[in-house]
Amino acid sequence: MDVSLQFLGAAHCVTGSKYLLTLDDQATRHQVLVDCGLFQGLKELRLRNREPLPLTAAAVELVILTHAHIDHSGYLPKLVRDGFRGRILCTEATADLLSIMLLDSAKLQEEEAAFANKKGYSKHHPAEPLYTQIDVEHMLPLVESVAYDAPVTLLNGLLTLTFRDAGHILGSAIVELAVQGAQQRKQLVFSGDLGRYDNPVLFDPTPIAQADVLLVESTYGDRDARVEDPEAELAGVVNEALDRGGVLVIAAFAVGRTQTLLYYLKKLLAEGRVPQVPVYVDSPMGIRVSDLYPRHPTAHRLGHGNMFDFPGMRFVTEAQESKGLNAKTGPAIIISSSGMCTGGRIVHHLFNRLPRPQDTLLLVGYQAEGTRGRRLQNGETTVKMFGELVPVRCQVRHLDGFSAHADRSELLRWLGQFQAPPKHTFIVHGEPAPAEALAQTLRQEQGWLNVVVPDYLEVKMLFESI
Repeated sequence: MDVSLQFLGAAHCVTGSKYLLTLDDQATRHQVLVDCGLFQGLKELRLRNREPLPLTAAAVELVILTHAHIDHSGYLPKLVRDGFRGRILCTEATADLLSIMLLDSAKLQEEEAAFANKKGYSKHHPAEPLYTQIDVEHMLPLVESVAYDAPVTLLNGLLTLTFRDAGHILGSAIVELAVQGAQQRKQLVFSGDLGRYDNPVLFDPTPIAQADVLLVESTYGDRDARVEDPEAELAGVVNEALDRGGVLVIAAFAVGRTQTLLYYLKKLLAEGRVPQVPVYVDSPMGIRVSDLYPRHPTAHRLGHGNMFDFPGMRFVTEAQESKGLNAKTGPAIIISSSGMCTGGRIVHHLFNRLPRPQDTLLLVGYQAEGTRGRRLQNGETTVKMFGELVPVRCQVRHLDGFSAHADRSELLRWLGQFQAPPKHTFIVHGEPAPAEALAQTLRQEQGWLNVVVPDYLEVKMLFESI
């Protein structure tokens, strides 16, 4: 049996994760997608979402997801619309997250298309969503959940799938795939997105001892993002912003980052390290995701109960109440999404808050190239929103220490637990400089051979006649 892999995304970029695994024994050809994400960020990347994939959707038998983030799962409804009718396998928490995140993704696309058509600022007439909420409803029945550390046999014994906790977001997984040929058995490992060590909410990434083929992310492959005391760092920004008498707007991913921030704010408020001010969580998805944590007590460190509630905190669900926050003066804290400021309610808050010198925007995660968050992080003085140029007069702060991605040292710590170097290592999910930096470290300092940063759409033959 021949085994090949095609890189349909997350090659020289941190988005659009899709890897096509093909098992060909001459008599039968099996195709499996590991991850099925949307491209985000730069326009040239986003345009790939509209391009046909180099596959026949109906011929794909399985999709295996590492986690629910849109850049890993967001293309699924389009795949189903194009004819996919196979099984979608993921962890139990990821299955719950998918219904929240993909319906939200579709709703945002529909709303943005309608708004663009109303305002006439789209170059496409009419603007259309990539997929709709109806497409998501057609996709969800194909999802099957699998527990961590519970091997599942697939394709009549050709594949054995095992999910291991990746510590990135709730339900995130490292994918282990054992491929059984006529003569040999090979182990493929897809890291997915690896989380931080010593996260107060999530567990450490599971150590993996052996792989013949490894795909490892490299978001922070060229730098460390750990801080000695993240609580003190957050407290410093909060106090500085509130001392100015303004509103602190925190752009936070609805899944993972919002919950970690609430954990830290609850602790800081209880200890009197930041003043008692209203805290508004203006992210409908973030609220629904927070409600999932008690349903999956073994998937995180916090156990049972309502772990994110505290005095002065309010979940904002209604659109009218969200709009009302625009008139709020400080001191107050608003947590909203998306984390890269590309969509969702955060965009409306930025539209109103960026011109106000007394307010502060805090970015607490990785900002991909081409996103509004990256432009704000880089100090641009105007940003375009809703067809208008908005001046940036507020304070803009960025804390890397709250990223959900392992930094360089943590990636090397995880990689250092392999008993022997994999026969093939592919550095994925990183912009060119971080990806190549990690590859060079593995080659030159760790002595790993066959370390490659693959190109977009490149096909690699992994094994012949196994």
